Amino acid sequence: MPKDDRTLSKFMSLVLRHAPETAGLALDAQGWVGLDDLVKAAFERFGADRQDIERVVKESDKQRFVIDGNRIRASQGHSVSVDLGLAAAVPPPTLWHGTASANQAGILGSGLEKRSRQHVHLSADHDTARKVAMRRAGPWVIVQVDTKAMVRENYQFYCSENGVWLTDAVPARFLSVFETFSRPGRQGKD
Repeated sequence: MPKDDRTLSKFMSLVLRHAPETAGLALDAQGWVGLDDLVKAAFERFGADRQDIERVVKESDKQRFVIDGNRIRASQGHSVSVDLGLAAAVPPPTLWHGTASANQAGILGSGLEKRSRQHVHLSADHDTARKVAMRRAGPWVIVQVDTKAMVRENYQFYCSENGVWLTDAVPARFLSVFETFSRPGRQGKD
């Protein structure tokens, strides 16, 4: 994604996930906003048009946004209250969470918490968790989540439109370190 598209994508994340008021917008109860309204706000700020927004939605490897007719929303990651209308789903037996190694002790001590977000975000595969981790300063850790055991204890999971698995919390007893690494391509316990 070109630099200007990254800037536009960050703006869209801010507006559609965290602070719609910064662009003079309001999300509906399901997190949708009028596409024309977002285009107007993006044009005023960056000179971006509808094609620019549609390109960001289509070409984003994270697929954070979805367009439905003349409305748009973020697929997950909201810190504002929205109901994405996701039905509970049975996850694969193992899910993954990638983060900076600096977070490892806290995570293994108290589990994964949603904090200011509506859900904890989990990846369906180890490679995606690795990419997520590397968005932060390294070194990194990939934590394995025993979702099979969580389901047995009646924890609920949801799968967002872009394949991110969501849950309210992951207690520490369901977590184990799968991998630590400090450079891309280097695996194992550092």
